[in-house]
Amino acid sequence: MAQAYCVKCRSKVEIKGPKAITMKNGRPATQGTCPKCGTKVFRIGKA
Repeated sequence: MAQAYCVKCRSKVEIKGPKAITMKNGRPATQGTCPKCGTKVFRIGKA
C-alpha cells in the first residue's frame, strides 16, 4: 500500500482509497484520504 504524509495528524499514514491521478503539469500522483482523521492526503510520484 502507498503511504502519504497527513498534515493534520503530522505522521505518515497508509492512503485509504488510493486513486492514481495526473497533475496539471503531467506528473503522476496518488490521492486518497487519511484513515485516522479523514483529511485528503496526496503523494507525488508513480503508485
